[in-house]
Amino acid sequence: MARIDSLRRINGTEERQTRYIALSRQFEPDEALRVVRAHWSIENNQHWMLDVAFREDSIHTRNDNTAENLAILRRLALNLIRADTRKASIRLKIKQAAWDDTYLFKLLSQMR
Repeated sequence: MARIDSLRRINGTEERQTRYIALSRQFEPDEALRVVRAHWSIENNQHWMLDVAFREDSIHTRNDNTAENLAILRRLALNLIRADTRKASIRLKIKQAAWDDTYLFKLLSQMR
C-alpha cells in the first residue's frame, strides 16, 4: 500500500487530498509516486478521451467478445483521428468522418 498526500492550489484556494493506492510490490516513495503518476497519465490521456468522445462508459455490450472487439475498434479510431494533423477537436473530427466519406477514407488510408 502507498499513501499519497497531495496539495493543489487553484486561484489561491488550497485543496488537500490523501489517497491510498494498492501496489503489486514494495516501492521506494519516489518510485511509487512515479508509478502512480504514469498510471493516471494513461487514464487521463486515453481512457478519458474514449469516455468523452466515444461515450465508452455508457455502452453496455455483454455477449461473447463484443465489448472487447468494440473497445479495440474505438481505440483504433481514436489513434487514426489523433494521427490527423488538421487543427480541430477530436469530437469535430469524429463528426466530420461520419458526415464526409472523403475525410473518412483519408483517415483510413493512414493505416499500414
